[in-house]
Amino acid sequence: MSERHPHQHGAHPHPHPHGSSPGPRRRLAHMLSPHSHDTADKVDPALESSARGMRALWVSLAVLGATALAQAGVVAVSGSVALLGDTVHNAADALTAVPLGIAFVLGRRAANRRFTYGYGRAEDLAGLVVVLVIAASAVFAGWAAVGRLLDPRPVTHLPVVAVAALVGFAGNEWVARYRIRVGREIGSAALVADGLHARTDGFTSLAVLLGAAGSALGWRAADPLVGLAITAAIALVLRDAAREVFRRVLDAVDPALVDRAERAVREVPGVREVGELRLRWIGHRLRAELAVVVDGEATVRQAHAIAVATEHALLHAVPRLTAALVHADPAPAPGETDPHLALAHHLPA
Repeated sequence: MSERHPHQHGAHPHPHPHGSSPGPRRRLAHMLSPHSHDTADKVDPALESSARGMRALWVSLAVLGATALAQAGVVAVSGSVALLGDTVHNAADALTAVPLGIAFVLGRRAANRRFTYGYGRAEDLAGLVVVLVIAASAVFAGWAAVGRLLDPRPVTHLPVVAVAALVGFAGNEWVARYRIRVGREIGSAALVADGLHARTDGFTSLAVLLGAAGSALGWRAADPLVGLAITAAIALVLRDAAREVFRRVLDAVDPALVDRAERAVREVPGVREVGELRLRWIGHRLRAELAVVVDGEATVRQAHAIAVATEHALLHAVPRLTAALVHADPAPAPGETDPHLALAHHLPA
């Protein structure tokens, strides 16, 4: 059985220039930056991915925060309920960076005797918070739109409302592309869900243009009706985001990943069969647990070497896999009793 520390490929050791004496700034940066004097001690990709996630969150928070503030000023002077719903949704989307940021920070903490798998699950809990925020913004947007339908009011400063809608679309689409790309690259379902949330915000911003056009033609109901359409769009993205996040919470993985892992293990010299193989996400990192069948006459050292080779093959074959627990079972001999028989009464029926 083999359990090893997270494995890294492609990282570069901390550089040490030769032939020149480093200045005070370089020496200070050297002391404050994570580095290693051992060429085998590389930067942890899991920490790199958390840093990328944090960067994506704070950049998008700044962009969406500025967008929401600009729109809020227009709402105050125009009274557009459609733009109000869009503004609230943009503000909520910006604020979801807070729980996700906390989750990424917690995910960097080392495992301990209470949290033996580390704190990566905090990211899944943050995904649930994102889903709740999306739901709350949908309820608020719907409530404001229904209230305006029951009590119609004119919308003023329509050209400014139209410009604010375009600003909202541009800001949200940029943030959506950025979050979704980084989320998929680091394997963060919560960050992808947040990116989908931003993309829907962008299209709802365009819908505000329709409300402004209707109001310009004298149709007072146009603005609150667009507000209701925005509510429906938020509900659709809520469904998609909730499905992705709840799948992650329930340890769902793409079956293609399992197939890929099995193919890699079967190619390892010494592996006769692949037994039960399990993959699970812990935040945006994968762990594997599996059993392999080896020659029953193999020594403990030989079986361990096969287990290590199996883990190594998995780390190369499965993206974002950081650790694997490999159990080596001996191939049964004729007439031999199943060595796992003593465990049978502990297993569920």
